[in-house]
Amino acid sequence: MTVHFIGAGPGAPDLLTLRAQRLIASSPVCLYAGALVPPEVLAHTAAGARLVDTQHLDLDQIVAELQAADERGDDVARLHSGDLSIYSAAAEQMRRLDALGIAWDVTPGVPAFAAAAASLRRELTVPGVAQTVVLTRYGRRASPMPAGEDLAGLAAHGATLVIHLGAQAIDEIVAALTPHYGEACPAAVVARASWPDELVVRGTLATIAEATRAAGIRRTATILVGPALAAEGFRDSHLYSAGRARAPQQV
Repeated sequence: MTVHFIGAGPGAPDLLTLRAQRLIASSPVCLYAGALVPPEVLAHTAAGARLVDTQHLDLDQIVAELQAADERGDDVARLHSGDLSIYSAAAEQMRRLDALGIAWDVTPGVPAFAAAAASLRRELTVPGVAQTVVLTRYGRRASPMPAGEDLAGLAAHGATLVIHLGAQAIDEIVAALTPHYGEACPAAVVARASWPDELVVRGTLATIAEATRAAGIRRTATILVGPALAAEGFRDSHLYSAGRARAPQQV
């Protein structure tokens, strides 16, 4: 028996990976967060599969479901929105499973920030403009941020900054970033990226807070800040440069 931790993607059901679809279809048990995983993804489950919505369960209850499946010899598709590598709260479940001697593996998914960048039709790393992306979150209500990871400190790098879980604190975020990026720096907020009701707000650090409030965005949104969001006239990359030495093509 194996618990398959699966990144279910940002929302659009056709952004599910082929591996994820196969594992969901072959697992007799599926645990998912009902508020974040669309019904179309659950349609891949096998007939008669046990479906457990975890949005109102605590960690002990979730682990109890996984342990019960293990005792029955049932594989579990444990769905998390986006990708497991960031803000998935999967590490604490994996730690519990290790202590119980229950096998598990991980299938990656499309992360929300990638879906947001796709909606903005922007590359977050642009030659000569930005070659670093900082992924972080705003710690107003969730677990406190570790020392050295305050927003102002991260902004000092001037990289493309992607902030999760911060829409409700947009004014505070703008206040922390403006001294480092300047009021004219491009900014965007993408709510529910890839969902049918996706909402995109564009502006600058001077305008984005008001625009976000006017759009009624308060949660499930990704904030992006940095010059790469509006870069024009940048140099071509070395990757496709005519001057780059290339091995002769094999015929």
